[in-house]
Amino acid sequence: MTQQHDARGLPVGSLSASARASVDVALWRTMAFYDTPLADLDAAIAADPGWALPHTMKAGHLLGLTEPSLLAEAAQHLAAARALTTTAAPARERAHLEAVQHLLDGRWHAACRIWDALLIEHPRDALALQWAQLWDFYRGDLVGLRARPARALPAWDEHDPLFPHVLALWAFGLEENHCLAQAEEAGRRALSIDARAAWAVHSVAHVMDMQGRFDEGAGWLRQHQESWSEGNGLATHLWWHTALFRLEGLDVAGTLRVVDGHLAGEQLQIGLQRLDAASMLWRLHLLGADVAERSAALVAGWPLAADGEAGHYAFNDLHALLPMLASGDIAAAERWIARCAERALAPEGARRDNHAVSREVGLPLARGLLAYGRGEFDEAADQLYAVRAQAQRIGGSHAQRDIVDQTLLSACVRGGRKALGQALLNERMLAKPATPLTRHWQERLDAAGARASL
Repeated sequence: MTQQHDARGLPVGSLSASARASVDVALWRTMAFYDTPLADLDAAIAADPGWALPHTMKAGHLLGLTEPSLLAEAAQHLAAARALTTTAAPARERAHLEAVQHLLDGRWHAACRIWDALLIEHPRDALALQWAQLWDFYRGDLVGLRARPARALPAWDEHDPLFPHVLALWAFGLEENHCLAQAEEAGRRALSIDARAAWAVHSVAHVMDMQGRFDEGAGWLRQHQESWSEGNGLATHLWWHTALFRLEGLDVAGTLRVVDGHLAGEQLQIGLQRLDAASMLWRLHLLGADVAERSAALVAGWPLAADGEAGHYAFNDLHALLPMLASGDIAAAERWIARCAERALAPEGARRDNHAVSREVGLPLARGLLAYGRGEFDEAADQLYAVRAQAQRIGGSHAQRDIVDQTLLSACVRGGRKALGQALLNERMLAKPATPLTRHWQERLDAAGARASL
């Protein structure tokens, strides 16, 4: 077969121009988040039923949603890809198949090692870049988030329609590594090339959050809202950032309006969206807002009872716990932790990468949160602080993992660990200017200390 190449000069295993074009659109959707790539991949399969890559891409997309209920469907697509793959298939496509198989098997580190090797050989492999960043994010690999796109960027140029999305990946990696000015510059540059680079909007929003620029951050999201709020897979998450900026300004009523309008009910279709809702409701709960009814509704609409749900991914497990606690259902929270622990303690041969993270980080954090829910504030502070330095390992961003510090601050205010609370606030106020939310915790800590001294 005459070797064919894609729009970036990479070898591909299809002679069909139509199939290759559909895969290129699917790749753009994967990076830009405008609708899912599944219909385009189906079109590629119809145009060339013998091409394995579209099946691999469908499996990777489904696995990236971190939904246990999608594992069987992903496995079917991987089986189809494997049946179509021969030694004549391009090595990079066989490598992608192997990497996604590792994802299905729970070997996330192994998958990222394959993508790393692919990017050394093919720095313009946008699929490897996108997937590697996603799973670096899920694994809490801060170095990978920055370094992978940095190594690849010099091989790209601004004329490629995917370039601004690659630049946005780098911007996010820079932000997570505290290279904030450079991250903002890269994100703004990406948007100057393509105003629909939603990941770049997201990356700059993270910069503004890290710098305490809550009013400016809210304005930034409003400025770009027309491009991200409709038809984009990041919409719910960017509404979460909108709520986060309002909460940083201590606008609890405004935060609740965003929650009710965009982080509740039919707006929540997948687990990743429910995680954002759970995170925001917990933060509001810590500030004394009555979110018990909203939290109970969130749990009721979350298919947590399904087999395989508990213990699939520590980050998701912790977020599922939050609305149980915020609704006051301690018994449900205890049962959930027990289910997560049972899977984390699976026999050695059945263990996945997530099991170690759950045992060493996820479960200790969960038990600290449970202690908080029971009103055992000193115990909560001690347990959360003991594992705080390892929280990065559960994945997510600095902004998302801030629920650990927010809970710690509340536990210190409500319990006896006042010195720890002050130490955390000292750290926070040297990291970014004091916001109304930070001042709230300082004032509450001061008041609690004053009462204790009487």
